[in-house]
Amino acid sequence: MPAIDDLTKLIADGLPSKDLRSQTTDDTKSSIDAIFGQRYQAKSPYAKRAVLTPTDDQIQFAGLVHQDSPNSGVYGGMSLIWFPIAADGDEPACSLLTLVCGTRGLSPDEQILGRPGHVRHLRALQRYLKKHANIDAWVKPDPTNLSEPFPKMLLKSLQRFESVLKRYGSHIYFCAKVPSDFAQARTLVAGLLDFYAWERNWHSLKSSVSEIESFKVQLRAEIFLRVTKQEIIDLLLQRRFVILQGPPGTGKTRMANEILQTHFQSHGFSVQFHPSVSYETFVAGISPRIDGDSLQFQVKSGWLVDAIHKSQDKPFLFHADEINRADLARVLGEAIYLFEPGEIAQGAVRQVKLPQALADGSDSIAMPYNFYLLGTMNTADRSIAIMDMAVRRRFAFVDMWPDIDVVSAQNIALATESFALLQDIFAQHASDESFALMPGHSYFLADDESKLRVRLKYELLPLLREYLSEGRLATFGNELRTYVDWLDNEVR
Repeated sequence: MPAIDDLTKLIADGLPSKDLRSQTTDDTKSSIDAIFGQRYQAKSPYAKRAVLTPTDDQIQFAGLVHQDSPNSGVYGGMSLIWFPIAADGDEPACSLLTLVCGTRGLSPDEQILGRPGHVRHLRALQRYLKKHANIDAWVKPDPTNLSEPFPKMLLKSLQRFESVLKRYGSHIYFCAKVPSDFAQARTLVAGLLDFYAWERNWHSLKSSVSEIESFKVQLRAEIFLRVTKQEIIDLLLQRRFVILQGPPGTGKTRMANEILQTHFQSHGFSVQFHPSVSYETFVAGISPRIDGDSLQFQVKSGWLVDAIHKSQDKPFLFHADEINRADLARVLGEAIYLFEPGEIAQGAVRQVKLPQALADGSDSIAMPYNFYLLGTMNTADRSIAIMDMAVRRRFAFVDMWPDIDVVSAQNIALATESFALLQDIFAQHASDESFALMPGHSYFLADDESKLRVRLKYELLPLLREYLSEGRLATFGNELRTYVDWLDNEVR
């Protein structure tokens, strides 16, 4: 049996009877050692622990710790530990698989535990495990916060591990109960072990490199949450007022245009928001009109009023591109009162009185059942206005992130490689705020490699250099500059 399968079975079997624990301790240590030489290089630096004693008043555990840890006693840094428990009545023996920051503190793994990408990849692993093995895992937002207790709302589902969580809960920052089903258990054990190995820079052997690299690709794909066109349409039909937000180049405008053309059969229109858009542009206002030699003033309907008039007979989509580049609260004015999706869905009609009568004599507007609004929002644009909460609560927000599968589908090696390298840099080092600056997949799309090189040289590289010159990515500027130099050489 391969070492990874043998180790999975030992972990999934939980804590054996007292008379078998000494043998299980030896088997556990042997299985860990066998991993090095079968899955990872034998010379990989590691240390192991296995404390499976006949006494039930001691917390039993086994796993991998930093190679500089002592043979016994407290240790620090990142460790991969499982806590096996014995059978209890009808409840079978099982284990809790965890990542733990040792009770001695963060050292010597401060750089790993404090790096944004560590938690970001664990959240990706969380999604990967749910998708591929239906396993629920928990990830702590900040592994370096050793004073934060384990969440109370999870204690009920992990009640059998109460003693473990009571003692080590503040140091555990990833955990999942190991399923009894072997295939599920293997997905969990192999996934967390390969992630741990990735962080430790252990090199995989030829016999396992294909499986491990495939896992890394799938993990990268889970870094960014994905949304389909149908999911957006379904949300739009339910919530009526939706905003697509994300970094530049993620296809927000293209998606909105596709939905307008396909689902609404082009019944609607698109407008471009910018800082000069006003209430008069959006709702209505007094506009000058030259009639011969005389100058007259008239009330002119804005985008919203025009859209409402066209929404009476069938579904109408108002596409507001770059909607946050204008002060939306000021632009909406009293019309914000109309944007209540729940009431509209129930057939309730909200009506608001306007400051002056429109050209047709009406002095109020109401939101029709057939009106839908789909906005787009560039999260990297520093000129954007901040939406107040009254505006924000009326819209549903959908994140659109870069998609490596779209890039890979082109079968242009340079596109896939350059995208993957840039994604890894942002995923590993960017703060949550900086993460929203990751250039989208459209920068890496082209009909052939020649056109791709032009696009990378004259679109992507100037964007990255602007980020660097403005100091927006200073925390990992060295990594990004190295990437820029590499890409510059590739596209020459």
